[in-house]
Amino acid sequence: MKSKFILTIVSFLAAFICFATPPVEEGKVIFTSRCASCHSVNKVLTGPALAGVHERRSIDWIVSFVQSSQALVKSGDKDAVALFEKFNKIPMPDHSDLSADHVKSIVEFIKSESATAGAEKPPFAKPASIRQNYTPLSIYNYGFFIGFLAVIGLLIAALLFAVQLKQYERSRLAKK
Repeated sequence: MKSKFILTIVSFLAAFICFATPPVEEGKVIFTSRCASCHSVNKVLTGPALAGVHERRSIDWIVSFVQSSQALVKSGDKDAVALFEKFNKIPMPDHSDLSADHVKSIVEFIKSESATAGAEKPPFAKPASIRQNYTPLSIYNYGFFIGFLAVIGLLIAALLFAVQLKQYERSRLAKK
């Protein structure tokens, strides 16, 4: 009887481990649905880029900030106040419904994304100078404007010729 109970518990635990969402996947889902509108892993958007956030701040601070950033700002936390000031005093919405485990899974996702983003970049990903793919139109493009006016002139001449030809045909038909 005792061995059946232990076997049942072990099988339930094994099933839970097999089917539980890994923290990185759970973090990705939460990040894309809740954070991606203001944050990116590698780019500054409305909020800061989050790559390396686990190295700059403690996980407890991150959890507190995500759950209620304005509470940290009002408490006088220097890092929270500095972020608030740096990003034009735009408050981060409170996510008090996210548990500490949810925030930790988001941080795990950010760690994995920042590690893969740095590994995939080729050495030529950031060229020294970026050239435009087109030349913008300006008043100094004489060739373009002369050609444009020549085409307009030819169209007007063709229309005038067609009108004159039609008048000639009508006058010829009227004489008959």
